[in-house]
Amino acid sequence: MIRFEKFVLANGLRVIVHQDMSTPMAVMNIMYDVGARDEDPERTGFAHLFEHLMFGGSVNIPVYDEPLQRAGGENNAYTTNDLTNYYIQLPSENLETAFWLESDRMLSLAFSKKSLDVQRKVVCEEFKEHYLTKPYGDVWHRLRELAYKKHPYRWMTIGKELSHVEKAKLEDVKDFFFKYYRPVNAIMVVAGNVTVEKVKALAEKWFGEIPPGEKYKRNLSQEPEQTEERKLEVKAKVPLDAFYKCWHMPARLDKRYYITDLLTDILSGGGSSRLYQALVKEKQLFSNIECYHFGSTDAGLLAIEGKLVKGIKMEAAEKAVGDELDKMKSELVSEAELQKVKNKTESMIAFEDMSVMSRANSLAYYELLGDASWMNLELEKYGLVTADDILQESRNIFHNNNSNTLYYLSEN
Repeated sequence: MIRFEKFVLANGLRVIVHQDMSTPMAVMNIMYDVGARDEDPERTGFAHLFEHLMFGGSVNIPVYDEPLQRAGGENNAYTTNDLTNYYIQLPSENLETAFWLESDRMLSLAFSKKSLDVQRKVVCEEFKEHYLTKPYGDVWHRLRELAYKKHPYRWMTIGKELSHVEKAKLEDVKDFFFKYYRPVNAIMVVAGNVTVEKVKALAEKWFGEIPPGEKYKRNLSQEPEQTEERKLEVKAKVPLDAFYKCWHMPARLDKRYYITDLLTDILSGGGSSRLYQALVKEKQLFSNIECYHFGSTDAGLLAIEGKLVKGIKMEAAEKAVGDELDKMKSELVSEAELQKVKNKTESMIAFEDMSVMSRANSLAYYELLGDASWMNLELEKYGLVTADDILQESRNIFHNNNSNTLYYLSEN
C-alpha cells in the first residue's frame, strides 16, 4: 500500500504528500491536465513545445537549471497525448528551492521572442531528426492517421506537421499557457523525506497566491467504431521490410484495459512469448517482433510490429501473424501462461514502486485519472483477469474490420 495525504489549496491546486523517511531525498512532481489531444488541429505540437519553453526562464528566475543544480537537484519533463509532467529531485533540506522554482513557472513564464525562437528551433530539429530523416521515423504519423479519423490521437505529441511549430506565434503560446498551466488544472505530488505540515506551509507560501485560472473542460471529438479494414503501403530507403498492424482497444479506465495489457504480454512479453517463439525462432520470418499498446487515457491502439528477414514476402509474414492471433481467438490460454504474465506484471509494479520518483509520478497520474488511491488497486484488477476474459477480448480486438495495416517496404 502506498500511503499518502491529500489537500486542496483555495486556488484549486491539488497537493498529495507521500512520506518516505528511508531516503534523504525529496521529489516534487507537477502534472498538468493537458496533452497533445487538447491541441487545435491546425496548431499541433504546442504541448510538447511547452515542455521545452518551461525550461526557458520565468518572470523572476531567468535561468531555471542553475539554482536547482546549486541545491543539488536534477529535473526533467515529458509530454504525452494525454498529459504533461515536470519533476524535480533534490536533497530534502533544499525542498523549498523546488517550491520557489515551480511556483514561479506556474505564475508566469518569461514570454520572449528570443526564448520562443530558441525552443522552436530545438523542437523543429527534433521533428526532422526523429520523424522525417530517421528510418521508419514516420511510421506512427502514418498509422495514427490511418487508424483515427476524428479523435485527436490522430497526431503525435511532436505535432501533425512541422509547419505548425514553425509558425507558432508568441500570442498563441501565451494563450496556451494561461488556458492550461493553471493551479486548477494541475496536481502536485511531494514525496520522500518530507512532512505533511512542511509541505502545507510551503504550498500555501509559494502557490497559494497564484490565480486559479478556469478549469479546462474537455470536449474531444469521439472516434466512431471502425467498420472496415484499412491498409497502406509505403516504399522508403530503409534497410529491411517492416510490418505494422494496429487495432482499437478499450480506454484506460475500462476494466478490459487490464485484460488487453496481459494479452499483449502473452503475445510479446520476452523470449518465451508466443510471437517471438513462433515467428522469430521457429519459422524465422521476422528478425524481431513485438506487441504493445500506448496506455492511452481514451480508447487507444494495440500494435504488432516487426522487421522481416530478408527475402520473406510481406503476405507470408502477415499470414503467420494472423495464424497466431487465430489461436488467441479460438483456444483458452493455459493457467500457467496466464499466471506467468500476471507474475511479470506484479514484479514490474513492485520494481517501479521502489523508486520515490516513480511513486510520485504514479500518484499524480492516478489522481489525474480520478483518484490517487486507485494506484493501490492495480494488482487486484490484474489478478481478476481470467483465461476466458483473454479469449473474449482477443475476439473483440483482433478482427479485420478493426485493423489498420502498414507495409513499410525497403527500396533496396
